[in-house]
Amino acid sequence: MRLLRRHGDTNTSWPAYLADRATRTRNPELGALYQSWSSLRPDMPIADVPMLAMDLETTGLDETRHAIISIGLVPFDVRRIRFSAHGHWLVRPPRPLEAKSVTLHGLTHDDLANAPDLSEILPEIFQAMQGRLPVVHYRQIERPFLNAAVHARLGEPLLFPLIDTLSIEARWHRQTWWARLRAAFGASPTSLRLDESRLRYGLPGYQPHHAAVDALATAELLQAQIARRYAADTPVGRLWT
Repeated sequence: MRLLRRHGDTNTSWPAYLADRATRTRNPELGALYQSWSSLRPDMPIADVPMLAMDLETTGLDETRHAIISIGLVPFDVRRIRFSAHGHWLVRPPRPLEAKSVTLHGLTHDDLANAPDLSEILPEIFQAMQGRLPVVHYRQIERPFLNAAVHARLGEPLLFPLIDTLSIEARWHRQTWWARLRAAFGASPTSLRLDESRLRYGLPGYQPHHAAVDALATAELLQAQIARRYAADTPVGRLWT
């Protein structure tokens, strides 16, 4: 990420970074992925951007100590969600599951015993991501975990721009003057959890902790956020990070 820090402004540095990685990446499939993202420009209207809702279930929150155990991907744009084309994979972790992880995700040792290592499905993941801007709810999971996992297997980084629906909610419910005034008077902060964020837009409840379902829920949330708070011609550079 040195290139991004050197440029400072991610609206200009992401295209430069992606173009640089496309020419220097040694793995051909990873290089093709970076090359496919070269069409994403910060001035593109959000209505013209192909997107990919992404959710990872992991054994914990620290990408240096924990592992990915399932991946859900759902292609969509601001008008349509293509759930029929979604992908869902179980992934065998390199270390045994902890009891807390099993309780949270419902995935057991038996569920994952015959699952592939992430290295076996990376070509499918890369193919699904080609040319699409990832969308997540809470960017501190998907991007760092994927980057760590790809770096461990290929010796190269996987870094990319994304839209974080949690960050969009934070802009409206945690960072406005009204939200800060309420906090100063002791009001509880507005929840930014995926399920409670969806309720604010009248979206139905759903069963969490299934990667494909969580990805679908994230896609629906972004569509609702754009419909209520932005316009079809909003430059994607205002939304990605």
